[in-house]
This record gives sequence, C-alpha cells and structure tokens, in this order.
Amino acid sequence: MPMSTTPLPPSASFVANAFLEPSGPREEVIVNPATEEVLGRVTSAEDRDVDAAIGAARRAADTGAWSSSTPRERSAALEALVDVLASDTQRILELVVAETGCPITAAAGHQVGLPLDHLRYWADVARRPDLLGHPPRVTVRPDGSGVLGGWTVRREPLGVVAAITPYNFPFLQTVMKIGPALAAGNTVVLKPSPLTPYSTLMVAEAAQKAGLPDGVINVVTGGAEVGEQLITDPRVDLVSFTGSDHVGSRIAGAVSARLARLVLELGGKSALIVCEDADLEIAGKAGAQSITFHAGQGCALTTRHLVHRGVLDRYLDMLVARVGAIRVGDPTDPATGMGPLIRESAVIRTERYVHDAVQQGARVATGGTRGGHDRGFYYEPTVLADVSNAWPIAREEIFGPVAVVIPFADEDEAIELANDSSYGLAGHVVSKDPARAFALACRLRTGSVDINGGPGYTSPEVPFGGYKRSGVGRENGPQGLDEYTQFKTIKYHAG
Repeated sequence: MPMSTTPLPPSASFVANAFLEPSGPREEVIVNPATEEVLGRVTSAEDRDVDAAIGAARRAADTGAWSSSTPRERSAALEALVDVLASDTQRILELVVAETGCPITAAAGHQVGLPLDHLRYWADVARRPDLLGHPPRVTVRPDGSGVLGGWTVRREPLGVVAAITPYNFPFLQTVMKIGPALAAGNTVVLKPSPLTPYSTLMVAEAAQKAGLPDGVINVVTGGAEVGEQLITDPRVDLVSFTGSDHVGSRIAGAVSARLARLVLELGGKSALIVCEDADLEIAGKAGAQSITFHAGQGCALTTRHLVHRGVLDRYLDMLVARVGAIRVGDPTDPATGMGPLIRESAVIRTERYVHDAVQQGARVATGGTRGGHDRGFYYEPTVLADVSNAWPIAREEIFGPVAVVIPFADEDEAIELANDSSYGLAGHVVSKDPARAFALACRLRTGSVDINGGPGYTSPEVPFGGYKRSGVGRENGPQGLDEYTQFKTIKYHAG
C-alpha cells in the first residue's frame, strides 16, 4: 500500500466550501509513524483564517440556506456526504493507516467502516421532527369556564460548534462530532490534531463534492494556538473536545467563563475485573486486546487488570502467551496485530512510566523494550505485575501498550480498587455468572462496562462518555444529539 499512489487532500484550511491559499509561514510536517517518512506538509491556520472559518459558520447558521433547512434536507445532505466518502474508502484507509500507524485490519473496521456507519446513523436521525407535540388539554377556571391550551417542545440547533479532535482515531472522531452537530442543524468548525490532519481534510473535500452549503463544514489546521482562538470566540456556541483531561480542564475553564455549552470526552484508566470464576480464555483475550489495540492509544482501553488472587498466576500466564503471539510491525501487513505509537515522544513517555514503575518494585512479565525495529516509533506490548494501585503507572493515562496487573481478594476490594481512580470512562467484568457480573458492573463508577467480552459490535446508537475526569456529556445515540440541541418550550392558548 505505497503512499506514493495515494493522492493527499489539499493541505490547507477549508472555509466556506473552499480550500484557502496558504496565508502564513507556519506548517506542520506530517510523518508516517511506522516508517518515519514525511507524508506531506500542512499549512497552519493564521488568526485571520480561524476568524474567517468562524464567520462562515456563523453566517451559515444564522442566515444561509442551512439555517432554514428542514430535517429532511439535513438528512439528504448527510446522505450525500456519506455517499462521497463511501466511494473513496480505499483512499481513506490508506491515509488513516499512514497517518496513525493503526494496523490495516483493525483500521478497515474501526477507523473507516465504523465512521461510515456512524454517519449513516446520523443521516437517519436527522429526519427526526423538530417539534415534539403534546395534546392540548382543558383547564377549568374558578368561574367554571374552560381554557383549551397546551404546549410543544421545539428542537433547535445551538448554532456554531467548534470540534477539536485527537490523533488516534481522526476520521472516526471527526464523524462522531459532525454527525450529531449537522443532524441537529448546527454548523461546524473542525480542528484536527496537527499530527493527523489528512483524514479531516478528506471530509472537507467530500463536503465540497457533496455540495453542502457554504460554511456548514469548515476546517482549520494547526496546533494549540488555533484551538485557543476557537474556544474563546464568542461566536462559538458549543465546544466539543476529545483529548487529555489536562487539556480538557483548561478548555472547560475558558468555555465556562463565557457560559457556552461544552462536550468533553477525555482520558481513562479503566479496569478489567477478572473474577475467580472467570473464563480465562475470554479474560486473556480481552486483556491482550486492551494492551495491543492501536498500540494502547485508546482512551476506553482497560489498562488496569484487577485479578482475583485465586487465578492470578494462571491469568498472567494466559495474558503473556496471548500478547507474545501478536505480531508487532508494519501496519500495512494484514498479519500485523500491533503497529507503532504516534511519535518518538510517545515512546519516550511510555519508557519513562515503565522505568519508574520498575524502580518502585513492579515486575516486567513481558515486553518493556522497544524491540528490534529498524525504524518507526515502536514499543513492545508490556505487562507489569506486582503493581500497587497507588503508583502513577496505575493511576495516569499512558496512551501506550502497557497494562498493570493488580490482585484482589474479594468483590468489595475489586470495586474499591476499580473506583479508586480520577477517571471513569469504561470497564470490563469477566465472570461465568452473568448476574454476578451485571451486579459488579452496576457498582462501577464509569460510563460504560462490558461483560464477558461485550456484545461483539460497536453501535452509534450507544451513548459514550465518562464520569469524573473522563469527561462531560455524552456522544452518540439520542443523548449525543441532545448535547448539540437547544430545546424551546412553546405554550399556547387555543381558546
């Protein structure tokens, strides 16, 4: 899958349905994390570009064709966007693999197929009526006469949405934000990660081809200074951010100061609870996947493995064997199970966490090195045993292929350990007793929980979000649409 045969989208910001000419000297060099080769250079937006993007979105939200569009028209626009993107899936796949280093087999489903499913879902949801009617009723006055009246609720767009996405799932995260935003009638200014901008620029390219009205989708490229301008502009009605909790807390402070709406999907340090009656085949598979899927670069991965003491040794043996069987290497090879981290800085960060944990007394059960790779930002999948839940390795999000194994004596201790975290995004319980597993899931202070491997699929209908420092609000499903919606109650007197 040579990148030389894959045409890149225009490498500049996209405003009012047109790609801008470079307006400043700043640019980001986009690197393939598996080969360290330069994919291209993307011009960073200047202040005037960001201002133009917000202005275009504001006009489209307030006075353009989009502002008066019906639910059916918004649905048709999203369907047209899906059709254009679906006709170019091979190119999207090649770009995503080259940008992120995600293995092609996993990327085909989670990085490309799933986002298209999401967008189809939102195209259908967009047809939902604007009015939620309630039947009128008669109210008797003190003098015995009657009043016929009632009320209805109107679903209205907020206006302009600023959407800031991370590097790990660039196409999926873009779609997860534009889908509900456009379905609700908003306009969007997107800022992708400067490490992986091409996937989002492809969405802009598709919006142009699909004939979306000017200003409905806008893209500004660049780093933190571009994001800062977006979140502080009073013309922006909602900020939707996915990324670290540290950046999210700073965004929350800036946005709350002007009382704008906010959706935050932040970090995680989720727990996999392996009960004494667990099917260790299921547990081992789930545990290995939590380490190696996209090289651990996923906020909902269960990187704390809480294991009953009675099965601890057997689980560790199972986990180490499974991790050892996963091929680490070229993400374009269908046989590869784990690719690289996004940049050298991510490898150094992962090394530091493992080194410090070993200094504190952790035991490396497998991994703990960069491996024998000639090039690329690789780190071997790593399992650490003899870890305390109080150590940084067990409390802080690494975003690398590392899991810690911590024993527990009974269910109460398992729940105490699992909930003793500043995060609360996901979780997983493995037990042969489904009722027991369900009861444990209910006690976890986290936004979602899988039981015994989960349902086997991911659906855009399922709300996603977290407790505590894992975020504010929900993405996906009806709850996700509500985040991008203003509700107006209209009360009327019929006679």
